[in-house]
Amino acid sequence: MKAKITEPQFRLGFILVTTLFFMWGLSYGLVDVLNKHFQEALHITKAQSGLIQAAYFGAYFVIALPAGLFINKKGYKAGIILGLSLYAIGALLFVPAAMQLTFGFFLFALFVLALGLGCLETAANPYASALGDPATAEQRLNLSQSFNGLGQFFGPLIGGLFFFSEGGSAASGDFTAVTYTYVGIALVVVVLIALFAKAKLPNLLENEEKLDAVNAQKDSTSMWSHSEFKYGVITLFFYVAAQVGVGAFFINLMVETWPQSSSQQGAYFLSIAMLAFLIGRFVSTALMSKIAANKLLMIYAIINTVLCAVILSGADYIAVIAAIAVFFFMSSMFPTIFAMGVKNLGSKTKIGSSFMIMAIVGGAVMPYFMGKIADHFGTHIAYALPLVCFLIVLAYTFSYKNTALVQAETVVN
Repeated sequence: MKAKITEPQFRLGFILVTTLFFMWGLSYGLVDVLNKHFQEALHITKAQSGLIQAAYFGAYFVIALPAGLFINKKGYKAGIILGLSLYAIGALLFVPAAMQLTFGFFLFALFVLALGLGCLETAANPYASALGDPATAEQRLNLSQSFNGLGQFFGPLIGGLFFFSEGGSAASGDFTAVTYTYVGIALVVVVLIALFAKAKLPNLLENEEKLDAVNAQKDSTSMWSHSEFKYGVITLFFYVAAQVGVGAFFINLMVETWPQSSSQQGAYFLSIAMLAFLIGRFVSTALMSKIAANKLLMIYAIINTVLCAVILSGADYIAVIAAIAVFFFMSSMFPTIFAMGVKNLGSKTKIGSSFMIMAIVGGAVMPYFMGKIADHFGTHIAYALPLVCFLIVLAYTFSYKNTALVQAETVVN
């Protein structure tokens, strides 16, 4: 019998898990504003500010496999509570970091916070994907990820409003607003921990084991024997590198190519870009009822390649508008690549998801190199690197073969 999201237990699970997407979206939206804030408040270069993303997304690489093993043994709920706990601890570490006013301490706080987010993503992405009919996994995950986009919209809006002074820039050494913001986030996360601790969430282990049994009759059951998973991990690395790079230096791009703009205005425009990202999620979810997920991914990859070429021109106003458009067409890429990659893995879904989450380390690598290029040649030239990444996403859409759909439907019917 098919598991339907309309069933009470599945509906409650889906609603609670979707709140997690909002919370890590909020955190990610704030990180891109912190990038510019640290440049001004701590007087660091663009390349050095890229270490913020290195600490943040490097944590995903460190935690993903241990989190997958933990979730495989203890279950999705335990993994979610562990992730939320680390999230709260990392947010509270901003208090001593602000007292010390050292860049390294802030990086450590972000690293711990991101350990929690990596654990959450390892659990929540496959969980949301599995809460229903496998045939609509991409559509369902895109719906949850839409709330991630909502969080990313509010992140830079909050950062722009509180992190910068009236003149539009960050005051040197002033981290009061940053500290209060992260303490507030920690309090919300503690409330979520209590809610998840009391909630009865569906255990999907039985369905995953059935799917794995079917796979065992058809192949070696090795995760790496599934080409859509193997190339999905590689593709996700480059996609996340592109997404993080595009966002990390958006405010710099705004200041350099939008005459008479400030960092604060750049943060507000980044919020607009995140709104485009959010709208893109809902639009893409609707489109997937009519267009195959891999085909829509292909179309979006082509469009973003062209848009990055426009940004490379460095044309006033146009470069910023093109960057905002990139966010719209990036909107469905992560959940689509993720769902396409893990759809066939059965009981190996949690471990496979760990490798997919480890691929998020691409976001740790890209900002530093984009920062180096931006420091020497201008921020707009740095967008050549995301352009290459979108070409790799495009290549994945041509190689992808959905061999799992028939197997999945066989199990759940």
